[in-house]
Amino acid sequence: MTQKKSRRWLQSAITEAAKTDAAMPWQRGATRMATLAQRREAAKPAAPSLRSIMRRA
Repeated sequence: MTQKKSRRWLQSAITEAAKTDAAMPWQRGATRMATLAQRREAAKPAAPSLRSIMRRA
């Protein structure tokens, strides 16, 4: 099995990106995914409470 090559260019790109204030494409994607996850959580129907279950019975 061969050893993977070090991706120095990628590491340096990530380091330089951390120093800048401009949003990088992966940051926008991560923010978008977090927003969508929050929306999905808010859209989930709430579990019925015990009181509402007892009213139906």
